[in-house]
Amino acid sequence: MEEKEILLTQEGYDNLEKELEYLKTEKRTEISERIKVALGFGDLSENSEYDEAKNAQASNETKIAELENKLRYARVIDESEIDTKTVQVGNTVKILDMEFDEELEYTIVGSTEVDLAQNKISNESPIGSALLGAKKNQVVEAQVPAGVVQLKILAIKK
Repeated sequence: MEEKEILLTQEGYDNLEKELEYLKTEKRTEISERIKVALGFGDLSENSEYDEAKNAQASNETKIAELENKLRYARVIDESEIDTKTVQVGNTVKILDMEFDEELEYTIVGSTEVDLAQNKISNESPIGSALLGAKKNQVVEAQVPAGVVQLKILAIKK
């Protein structure tokens, strides 16, 4: 199975590495302690604490494998290669929603770094993919769940 490349900013890559380290050290230790304590309760057939701890262990190991896989296929975006002529992953884009005459600002990031609270949208999202490659003052159309929206690019920043 061919894995696709995962685009990350340096900050996003560092955050994944930190989370992986936490899961492999502190979280594993915490879960193994829970298992030890639960084993002390005796009969495993009716030991819900043991079952919960084993489920937490399985969930943690799954998350570790996912993060290791993401890091294996990660490509860190070289910020020196990001320009402001066209929209690229890593740019912050100021746009005008032409239907609602509303200005919005989004940072285009890889799919693992999405944070809507900080207006970080994926390069794979309908709006993110429509903006990629566009230039300042260009109008692009994005197919969103509510229909087609027209967005005018007002500014592109690093």
